[in-house]
Amino acid sequence: MRLKAVVVTVLLAAAISYYVYTPLPDAIQEPWKLMLVDAGFRTCINLVGLKNQLGLDHYITWFRHSLEGSFSTLTALWGSAPPAGVVPGVKVSDVAFAGIPVRVYEPPAGGEGHLRRGLMYFHGGGWALGSAKMGAYDKMSRMISDELNTVVVSVEYRLFPEVHFPEPFLDCAAAAKHFLSPEVLAKYAVDPERVAVSGDSAGGNLAAAVAQEISTDESMSVKFSVQALIYPVLQALDFNTPSYVQNRNMPVLPRPLMVQFWLQYLGADTSLQAQLVANNHSALQHSALTPELRSRLDWTSLLTEKFKKGHAPVVVDRGARGLLKTVPGFLDARSSPLLAGPEVLAKCPRTYILTCEFDVLRDDGLMYARRLRDAGVSVASDYYPDGFHGCLSFTSWPLDFDVGRRAMRGYINWLQKNL
Repeated sequence: MRLKAVVVTVLLAAAISYYVYTPLPDAIQEPWKLMLVDAGFRTCINLVGLKNQLGLDHYITWFRHSLEGSFSTLTALWGSAPPAGVVPGVKVSDVAFAGIPVRVYEPPAGGEGHLRRGLMYFHGGGWALGSAKMGAYDKMSRMISDELNTVVVSVEYRLFPEVHFPEPFLDCAAAAKHFLSPEVLAKYAVDPERVAVSGDSAGGNLAAAVAQEISTDESMSVKFSVQALIYPVLQALDFNTPSYVQNRNMPVLPRPLMVQFWLQYLGADTSLQAQLVANNHSALQHSALTPELRSRLDWTSLLTEKFKKGHAPVVVDRGARGLLKTVPGFLDARSSPLLAGPEVLAKCPRTYILTCEFDVLRDDGLMYARRLRDAGVSVASDYYPDGFHGCLSFTSWPLDFDVGRRAMRGYINWLQKNL
C-alpha cells in the first residue's frame, strides 16, 4: 500500500508538472511563476469551454465571475487590497458619471486652494473581463491617489456579452466628458490643466480612442493634458506583425485569444478566427482598405530594425470576401486608434506608452508612438525587454514579478513628472 501511494504521488506530481510546464523565452524572469499563472488561466478556459458545451450559461459571464471571485478570495487571503475606504487618507466611493458606474479615489484634502491632479482610468480585459474593483486595479488606483495627490476615476464600462462596440467606447467617452466638465472638476478640487486619461490593454485602446475624441471635440473647454497607455491594443487588421508572430503562444495573451477578443468586441462571428489569423480580412481586394489606411499600420516602415526581427509582412491578395463591410468596426478609428489620420493625432496630448517584449501587442504600441511623434506629439516610451502582457497587474505576493514592480514604478514616476 505504501509503495502504491508513492507511485500514485509520483505520477500525480509528474502529471501536474507536465500540465504546468510551458516553454518560455530565456529572458523571462521567474519562469515557473509565470507558468503557474498560465496554468491557472488555461484551467479556467478549459472549464469555461466545458460549461459552454453543456449550455449552462454564457462562457464569458462564467469566466468573468470566476476571475472576480478568485481575485476576491486572494485579496482576502493575502490582504493585497483593503476594503474600500479604510486606506489611511484615501476615500473611495462608487458613484455614476453620466449614468456610467465609476469608482472614485480621493486623496487627503490638501487644504483650501490646493488643487489636485486628476486621472481617468479604463481597466483591461479584452472588453469582456475585468473591473475597477479587482485587486490589482484597486491597489494601483489607491497607490496613485495616495502618492501623487490624485483624484482617480476608474470606469466600469459595459462589457461583452452584454454589449459590443461602440458601446464600451461610448460609455468611456461619456464618463470622460462628465469628469472634464468644469463643475465636476471643481467639485473634486482637480486642476483642469492636470488631468490624464490612462488604461491598460483593452483599456489602453479605450483611453487612446477617448483621448482622440476629446482632443478633436471643439465643444470641450477642458481636455486631457496627458495620456498614458499601458501595452495598448490599437488595431485589428494585421495579426502578423513581428510581435504577434513571435508571441503567438505566450502567456497571458496568446494570439488566438486576442483575435477572439476582437471578434467578440466587434460583434463578429468567432468562427472567423482562422481568417483573421491569416490576415484574410485585410486582403488587397478590399477597396475600403485604401493604401493611405494601410500606411497607418505598416510595421515595415513604422518599426525600427530592432523590432522587425527579420519578419516578412503577410499581405493576402484575395481573402474573406465582404468581411470589412459586414463588420465595419475593423476600419473605425474609435475601435482602432492606430487608424486615425495625422490631423487627429496632432491634437492628442503628451503621451506615455509602455510596451513589453513578450507581448503580441508590443508592435501596436511602438507603431502608435512613432505615428504620434511624426504628428508632432511629445511621446515617452518605456520598453521592458523582459516584460510580458499583463505584468503590471502582478505586483502582489505571491503573484508578484520584479518586472511588474519596475513597470508600475516607471508608470507612476512618469505621471509624477508629467501630470
